[in-house]
Amino acid sequence: MDIKLNIHNDLVEHAKASAPVVVPPDTTVRDVFAALQLDDAGSLLICEGGKLVGIFTERDALKLMATSADLDVPIRDVMIKDPVTVSRDASIAEAVKLMSAGGYRRLPIVDHDGSLAGIVKVSGILHYFVDHFPETVLNLPPEPKVIMPEREGA
Repeated sequence: MDIKLNIHNDLVEHAKASAPVVVPPDTTVRDVFAALQLDDAGSLLICEGGKLVGIFTERDALKLMATSADLDVPIRDVMIKDPVTVSRDASIAEAVKLMSAGGYRRLPIVDHDGSLAGIVKVSGILHYFVDHFPETVLNLPPEPKVIMPEREGA
């Protein structure tokens, strides 16, 4: 099987990251920062009653710190509401397409009823490629399509 066929057939679950950090919407931004640091995470998901309601990433944290925002407000006030998600039965290709189009490094994975099922990260997709197609990925030159300015050799 080739790489194109696999990424269209393999489910996003194959590249799923470990369990995401999840907090309720009334958690303070200060506590969210502590949770991100404690878990060495780049994002966390905000859930209410098992349903995903928002996402907060390190990019959002940097924007808040740059504006000297109040860190004692609830995360619901600053989170990205209704984030773009991918369904549990989506292919890896679908996740890559969404990530590429939106500039996302992480996509929450949800069930058909909107319940959180996990998160897929760019790093998880890269690991998927390396694990499943090592000869394709590991045989790439460090800088493909380089044209040498001068002739090499004697």
